[in-house]
Amino acid sequence: MNNLLELYLTFARIGCVTFGGGYAMLPILERELVDKRHWTTMEDLRDYFSIGQCTPGIIALNVSTFIGEKRGKIPGALAATCGFLTGPIVIILIIAAFLTNFADLAVVQHAFAGIRVCVCVLIVQAVLRLWKGSVVDGFSLALYILIFILNAVGGMLPLKIPAAVLVLLSGATGILASLRRAKRGGDSQ
Repeated sequence: MNNLLELYLTFARIGCVTFGGGYAMLPILERELVDKRHWTTMEDLRDYFSIGQCTPGIIALNVSTFIGEKRGKIPGALAATCGFLTGPIVIILIIAAFLTNFADLAVVQHAFAGIRVCVCVLIVQAVLRLWKGSVVDGFSLALYILIFILNAVGGMLPLKIPAAVLVLLSGATGILASLRRAKRGGDSQ
């Protein structure tokens, strides 16, 4: 029971300070779950983000569910998910109740502009951390460049490739490359 309460409270705290979506929260999750609590590794956290990207729903919420399940099976997944949702739901209800009265005020508009800048910085920080742990050799760099180009020019193509398809194709390419390396390694013995 203490584990479930700890999961709920930890993710409730994380949910209250998560602005800007999944990637913006990576530094917060890393600090709280990898460095402080040692509930997961950075490599596993990157894997959760990858899976969370290609599953339905919000990346951050999916990651919370995955970590909760790892710590406490289905009850843990529910505790982490509910914890993560509590703060944002309360905040959204408060904002919805009062924002329409204050949205046109210059101070509110400037506050949101400042928050957007902060979110951009958090996302760049997350990208750099993901880059450092993911692009580790020539193969991963080539795959990164290919996926970046496909995503960047995707809007100009007649058929846009969904992000989930790019993630799945990247995973399949990684598996094939691993099998090829294993075969090459086996041939040289």
